[in-house]
This record gives sequence, C-alpha cells and structure tokens, in this order.
Amino acid sequence: MPILEKARELALIHSSAAVIGWDQETYLPPEAAAYRASQLSWLSARAHELATSEQLQRDLEQAEADDEGADATHTANLRELRRSFDRSRRIPVELVARESTATSLAKHAWAEARKRSDFTSFAPHLQTLLGIAREKADLWGYDGEPYDALLECYERGTSTAAVAALFDELRPTLRETAAAAVEKSAARPVHLPDGPYPIERQQKLNQLIAAGIGFNFNAGRIDTTTHPFCTTLGPRDVRLTTRYDESDFTSSLFGVLHEAGHGLYELGLPASDFGLPSGSALSLGIHESQSRLWENHVGRSRAFWNHWYPAAIEAFPQLASLPLDDFLAYLWRANYSTIRVEADEATYDLHILLRFDIERRMLRGELPVADVPAAWNEGFRDLFGFTPPRDSEGCLQDIHWSMGGLGYFATYSLGNLNAAQLFTAARQDPAIADACDRADYAPLLAWLRRNIHAQGATIDPPALIRQATGEPPSPHAYLGHLKSRYVL
Repeated sequence: MPILEKARELALIHSSAAVIGWDQETYLPPEAAAYRASQLSWLSARAHELATSEQLQRDLEQAEADDEGADATHTANLRELRRSFDRSRRIPVELVARESTATSLAKHAWAEARKRSDFTSFAPHLQTLLGIAREKADLWGYDGEPYDALLECYERGTSTAAVAALFDELRPTLRETAAAAVEKSAARPVHLPDGPYPIERQQKLNQLIAAGIGFNFNAGRIDTTTHPFCTTLGPRDVRLTTRYDESDFTSSLFGVLHEAGHGLYELGLPASDFGLPSGSALSLGIHESQSRLWENHVGRSRAFWNHWYPAAIEAFPQLASLPLDDFLAYLWRANYSTIRVEADEATYDLHILLRFDIERRMLRGELPVADVPAAWNEGFRDLFGFTPPRDSEGCLQDIHWSMGGLGYFATYSLGNLNAAQLFTAARQDPAIADACDRADYAPLLAWLRRNIHAQGATIDPPALIRQATGEPPSPHAYLGHLKSRYVL
C-alpha cells in the first residue's frame, strides 16, 4: 500500500539521521560540528517535505477511503499516520530546517557552557529555541497554554492542566517522603570502599548485567557520552551510552540499566512494522516506564543483588569488605542532589516538578531567559532547601533544552508512575513474582513484550496502562513503593 511505503521511506530517512546524530554525540571531532549541523538540517528538511507532501496526503486519503476496519492494526496505523500528518503539515519546512540547525549548534554551545558554568554563553541559543517552540505551539494550536501543544509531541492526549493537577497532588507527599528518606539515610551513613573502580572493569560488568536482563548485544552496543542516552538506528540496531566515575561504579551501571530498559522496549517492538505506528514506541511516559522499571524496581532490589553482588565483588575486590546489607543501604540512600541524573528515587521527581514549572513560565512569556538561573535557584531552594552552588549543577545540567526538548520533562515523572503500576501488576502473576525473586527476569520481560512492547503506538497511553494493569494510571503504586523502600 503506497501510504505504508511512504511511512517506511520516512523511517529510512529518520534512522539515517539517527546514525549521524549518534556519531555527533560520541565520536564527532569538534571542528566538524558546523557541517554536521548542515547534514542533519538537510535530512530533517527532506523528511518533513515527504511527510507533508501532496502525494502522501492523497495516498493517506485513498487508504482511509479503502479501509473497511476489518484489520484493527491497519486501522490504527492509518489513524496515527493521519494524526502525525495533520500536525506535520502545520509546520513549514523552513522552520524544521531552522530548528535542526539551531539544535545542532546549541548542543555544542551547551556542552561548553556547562563546562564553564557560563549560562550567558548558552542564553542566546536557548532564546532562539524558545522562540521556535512558541512558533510551533502557535502553528499547532492549543486550548490552554503553549505547553499543551509541545506536550502532545511526547505524551499524546495529555493536557498541561492534567499534569499540573497530578503534580500538585504529588508535591506534598513527595516532599514529605523525600525529607523522611533523607533523614533516615543520614542516620545510617554508608559508603562504598575507596576506588578506583577501573572503567574497563565497569564496562565488562555493565555489559554482563545488561545481557543478564535480556539486552541483545547482537542488536546493540554501549558507548560513552557526556549525557547518557539510548537511540535506535534501525529495527535491530539500538545504541546505549553511559558515563563513568572511577570512584563509584554504580553511577555507570544504573545509567546502563536505565538505557537498557529503553533499549529492551525498542528491541521488543514488532521489527516487521518498523517505521509504522504499530512498530513504534507509544510515548515518552511509556518509554520512561520501561527504563525506570529495570533501573529501579529490578536493579535496586535485594533479589537482583543477591544474584549479582558476587560478580561485582569479582570485578572490584574491595567490595568484599562491604556486606550486602550495607551495599543495599548504599543503593537505597537518599540525599538531596543538585544533579537530576544522579538523584535517588526518593528525591528525583522534585527535579521534574521544578523544570515543569520553569518551562511553563518561559513558554507563557512570564520568565525571561536571562532570569532563568535566578528562577531556577529560587525554585530549587523551595523544594530542596538549598541553592545549587553553580549553574552547571542548576539550570545548565541537562542537555534537553539544547535539543529543543521543551515540553519533555513531565514524562519522566509519568514514567515513574507507570513503572510502579506495571511492575506491581506483573508481579500479581505468582510465576513472575517467583522468577523475579530468583533474579530470573525472562518471564517479566515476556510479560512486558506482550502487554506493552507488542502494542506499538496503536493505543493511547492511559488506555494501554488500563489494559495492561486493569486500572487507570494512578500514583498510588509509585508512592507506596517509595515509602516502602525509603521510609518504612
């Protein structure tokens, strides 16, 4: 069918852009940045031209007219292709090319600004990308505020007001839980034995553990970057990245577990439908549920370390002096960190609440870019009780603004809620619960393959959660998990 062929052609373009984008983040020489921006801009423009072409519209209309509804997956593919087409058609190709160039340049500017903790050098790039985000929001249209139009890119069918209401409900309990967890950890300080934890040994252990939870290294690999991420370059080509700290091997390990969770989702999607909605990830809130499930609910559990702690001791003999209970207390410690990606479970979502508020205010025009550092510090002090010592640990810490990722961060907390709800539901099966208690995660992965991965993007996120768990999306499982692990 022509419309499906067009969708697969678009996937070829996007996956080719992903290849050179991955290279940009891993091995690109600094002096090659400008031309790489041109390459990515050209590919983005060509993809947008195809995605909004008159021919694609005619093919889509013909397919819709011919659809008899007998094949539910085909009907869902057409519905989602229509949704994507209608949104893409509202964005002119000039704006797509301009955004691609701006983000390529901004990512390098952000990396340098973060090194020097120099927000003023990044501010012009953020101002440009904020302006582009507002242009796109206006072109797409929204009922409430500009954030709505951007949130739809990442978590379809979810409004800013709904997320804000959820966060308002979570805020007092999260602050209370975080404070209690930090106090409990302070009463029992635990430290890893002194390093070094050689990077080469970390890499071997990380790969062993990632394979142990089911990641297929014949269809993926791990590399090193400033900011960990996972990207899909094809239906059987998923790249994970992490960063290393020779004083603490758990930093890179949990980065790998997190990104491997994303990778397991990508590798679990129907490969034969790559490029179609039925072969695509559903939303960032669902994607994040997979990474958080494997990183936190599996990777920080006692059962997991009953199995893997001997391998860690073999890699790092100094761990032999640290009993398993003390190591678990180290993993379950809570402390207020200025860095989101290094935050523990108990305090992590406070970071999301802060950025969600900052982004909404910027997009509404209430917060000038020049005032972002001061606003960040004020909001951080309100949530955490202290001020970050420098902007590199505050408003410059994350790469996402330089990627044009406004409207993105709410999905991290949605992912945490979904992860807890899915893990709780999966363990209702006694066979899965028993296997998890023995650190055998094949049954859990199979459950996720059936209930989440195989669905692709053919159903809206809330409906998928209800279908998989029997309940609508809810914070109860997540808050119960946090209290059980960090407070009780």
